[in-house]
Amino acid sequence: MTQKLLEGSLLSVIRSYYPSLTKSEQKVADTVLEDIESVLYCSVTDLADKAGVGETTALRFCRKLGFKGYQEFKLTLAKTLSNDSKEEVPEAGIQHTIAKNTKAVIDETVKMVDEDMLDSCIQSIEQARYVHFYGVGTSGLTALDAKNRLLRIGRQSDAIIDPHIQAMDAATLGKGDVVVGISLSGSTKDTLDSLEIAKENGATVIAITYYARSPITKIADYVLLSGGKESPLEGGSLAAKISQLFVIDLLCTGLALMDKERSVQMKEKTARSVINKIY
Repeated sequence: MTQKLLEGSLLSVIRSYYPSLTKSEQKVADTVLEDIESVLYCSVTDLADKAGVGETTALRFCRKLGFKGYQEFKLTLAKTLSNDSKEEVPEAGIQHTIAKNTKAVIDETVKMVDEDMLDSCIQSIEQARYVHFYGVGTSGLTALDAKNRLLRIGRQSDAIIDPHIQAMDAATLGKGDVVVGISLSGSTKDTLDSLEIAKENGATVIAITYYARSPITKIADYVLLSGGKESPLEGGSLAAKISQLFVIDLLCTGLALMDKERSVQMKEKTARSVINKIY
């Protein structure tokens, strides 16, 4: 079914299925047809809110069209829009365009991060018994970088990017532990499943995501928003990656400033530990 959709117009398919949809599902269809480009950057929660229905209805709408879930629906939607548009070489040149977009993402993230929320996250990590970072795919790489950043200022943490190990690790956590879940979409099932286990066991959950209204924000005690929205065809974009790293930098710098003298000492100590490995 999905392959056939890829060969034709998704909008035509939605219209053809429209009469067979329930009234609630038709609300979702109307929302998609009315502003299709904005839907491309909506979380499933955002789409449900716009349509005035529940998340399960939005997911049921996607399955009625033959998709396994919302992300597969968005991927086909992105492909449809991509086929309808023409790629053009930017007049300013690729390097200037990418640089401009990257700077814009940083500016966007600065506006999105709530300072009080950031301070609360820093305090939670400072007081935590254990700090673990969860992420898969590109977000998993951000988790590994976060572990590296904390290590350089003398703070032990762990970054777990395997979903099975995440789940087992989450089961061992408890009150006093902090888990930072990283997911641009806020809908990454593996990460969400692990965060739910950690939450059930009493751990504090911090979420780093682009979408203020997404499944991950319902689990999290604290939410830090990052910029850099991307369509399914842009997965792992540099801009989104940089926005996540920027938020990690805010957390690590905040922690370092809480005990500046010790942080400086540990930076020097960790740097000296690898000095003989560089010519």
